[in-house]
Amino acid sequence: MALGSGAGRLRCAGALLVSLFLMASNCYATTPDTSPALLNRPPRVLILYPYDERIAATTAAGEALRSRLLEATDGKIDLFSEFLDLARFPEADHAARMGRYLTEKYAARRPDVIVALGKESASFISTNRGRIAPNAKIVAAGFGNSTAENIDLSDDVIGAFTTFDILKTAEMARGLQPNARHLYIIGGSSEFDRGWLATARADLDEFSKSYETTYLENLTIEEFIERAAHVPSDSIILALTVFKDRAGRNFIPREAIRQIAATASAPVYGPYQTYIDHGVVGGNTVTFDTLGQTVGNLVIDVIAGRPVSDVQAPQTNIVDARQLRRWGLAEGNLPPGTVKMYRAKSLWEEHWLAATGVLGVVLMQAGIIVALLLERRRRQDAESRSRLHLLEAVHLNQSATAGALSSSIAHELNQPLSAIRNNAEAASELLRSGNPDRELIQQILLDIQADDQRAGDIIGRMRGLLKKRREIDWQVFDLNDVASSAIRIIHGDAERRGITLNTNRPASELPVRADKVHVQQVILNLATNAMDAMMDADSAKRILTFATGIEKQRVELCVVDTGNGIPEERLSSIFEPFYTTKNAGTGLGLSISRAIVETYGGTISAYNRPEGGAIFRVVLPLARREARGA
Repeated sequence: MALGSGAGRLRCAGALLVSLFLMASNCYATTPDTSPALLNRPPRVLILYPYDERIAATTAAGEALRSRLLEATDGKIDLFSEFLDLARFPEADHAARMGRYLTEKYAARRPDVIVALGKESASFISTNRGRIAPNAKIVAAGFGNSTAENIDLSDDVIGAFTTFDILKTAEMARGLQPNARHLYIIGGSSEFDRGWLATARADLDEFSKSYETTYLENLTIEEFIERAAHVPSDSIILALTVFKDRAGRNFIPREAIRQIAATASAPVYGPYQTYIDHGVVGGNTVTFDTLGQTVGNLVIDVIAGRPVSDVQAPQTNIVDARQLRRWGLAEGNLPPGTVKMYRAKSLWEEHWLAATGVLGVVLMQAGIIVALLLERRRRQDAESRSRLHLLEAVHLNQSATAGALSSSIAHELNQPLSAIRNNAEAASELLRSGNPDRELIQQILLDIQADDQRAGDIIGRMRGLLKKRREIDWQVFDLNDVASSAIRIIHGDAERRGITLNTNRPASELPVRADKVHVQQVILNLATNAMDAMMDADSAKRILTFATGIEKQRVELCVVDTGNGIPEERLSSIFEPFYTTKNAGTGLGLSISRAIVETYGGTISAYNRPEGGAIFRVVLPLARREARGA
């Protein structure tokens, strides 16, 4: 979590993203167009992280460093990262193994610069520098000058030092809670945690005399949570780090502090950027983003061969405005220049631009609304005209179909009419006899009625074909019924041409929502085209098949003929308007069929059969059964 510690004062990285003006205040700056002037290849920079990748503090600083280097070099740099994991494995044997491992790993790619984040990384590279990269420049960061002296860094090591004073966080807490009477300091059981606690005792010696002070240390995480939940309400809680608890369990410190702060009975303060948004009110810190930028500027100057010297990363006070509201702490008691994260903006701050421009926005919106209404009206008119044109085209197509079928329909109509006439003459003869057979006359009359009904059905189908309408008649119907109706219409013509009609339909209904007459017209168009295509075929092989079914919530109708098929080069254009292969054809039948099918959300396509002939496939959406009869 922290980047280092020292005697008297803990030297470590801070803990929260600050605003851009803080980033810009880095103590050492370089120009963004710096390039590696001393090398004939992209420079190599190795970043050593003291802990594992879960520790957000060093990871955030490292990411800011990487971003700065990539930006300054235009990406012409080789960046390497190694996580030493020295918090969970502090043993000397582990450090020695890591030293041997990195020596072998970078034998062929010696780094030009090594950045050691935290005192643990700095100590490691000081011990192993001669083996891993004897000629590399070392930049150490994340701890203070006194810590650097304690770990005996070489004189040529460049430092980006951070000085963290726990007293400044405590003084912020005292300003926010002037009536507090108790002070609690929380720290874990790892070596780093114990070092923090020792530093806090020294730094807070005078400050703590104003309070009843208790150090909560060497406890399990459950005990930390329990104790914090029952402290007096007039308490200040300073949370340092909990890398490990008394039971030996390892933690990411911000997660441990989050558990403690969630049920604490008094405000909790902490020094790290990563504690914000985890229940902590705030603290005095060096933000990891600022630290990373500062280190990046040093590395850029080292690569370019410029003279460099130690620098200090800037510090600031940061608070979580949501926690201020939670505990009823006044913002006016904060130190000047404190950065307030997650602060809820006032109505004016949130909407000042909208408020000053409200009239213009209203006028603009009004204009947009008027334009949209006009556009909507224009589209409605266009859709209405489109539907009207479709209806007119369908009516013309129906009339053409009726004309084409007129001779077969007349022939079909002639049969019931002739039967009616013959039956009527037979009845007259019977009535003129002396003793007419009443039962036979009764049967003749029933036959006349049946033939009359048959003739009426034929005329009704013709009227349906010729009827002109101004609106689409939306309804839910069974596709099987419409297909059967179309087959009855063409039956006479098919019989006259010597064509056998076959049907293949499921027992269940196939509900479709559309205009029944329009769908029937599509089937008639496909059927008449198919019959025309089979006129050159052997009369014994003229078979027209209608197949219906359902697949993936879609209803299908296939019209299959045994003609000569469709030339492959014409398959892509047969649905275009005015395309026809007939001498007397208009080229509109298939085009109108496609327009009808697409109007109702369907598709139509054509294929050739391997054994000869063509297949026309119509697919329509399956209507909801509960809508049937609507």
